[in-house]
Amino acid sequence: MDIYSKEISINSEGFSEITNITGEIEKVSEESGFKEGLIHIFPIGSTASISTIEYEPALVKDMKDKLEEFAPKDQQTRHGDTWGDDNGFSHMRATMMGPGITVPLFEGKPVLGTWQQVVIFNHDNRSRDRRIFLQVLGK
Repeated sequence: MDIYSKEISINSEGFSEITNITGEIEKVSEESGFKEGLIHIFPIGSTASISTIEYEPALVKDMKDKLEEFAPKDQQTRHGDTWGDDNGFSHMRATMMGPGITVPLFEGKPVLGTWQQVVIFNHDNRSRDRRIFLQVLGK
């Protein structure tokens, strides 16, 4: 088994903006040259999450609404009181969703359903360049 690693960067607005990164994942899978294996997708930072969803406008809005219900952006947090950055909600959202995912690689392509896209959630309270570390293990 060999390893191919790459870091990519995605510019993203904050407040749980959801960005489709499936194309980037497919490109890195192809660059690896592996026909089968696993690709691990990990956001660098404590206020982002990687997941899969059906990336369509209604579900994107539903997801943002549910995250706002779970950890409202205007909720006072001890983290915000301590550090003065008012992003305690973003840490809670990222922690509850979990950081990264692993996707199987078969015949050189990520194994995803027809309506399944890989996305990054930028939960922070500001726009930023989100760094994503991709590691493909395969042969």
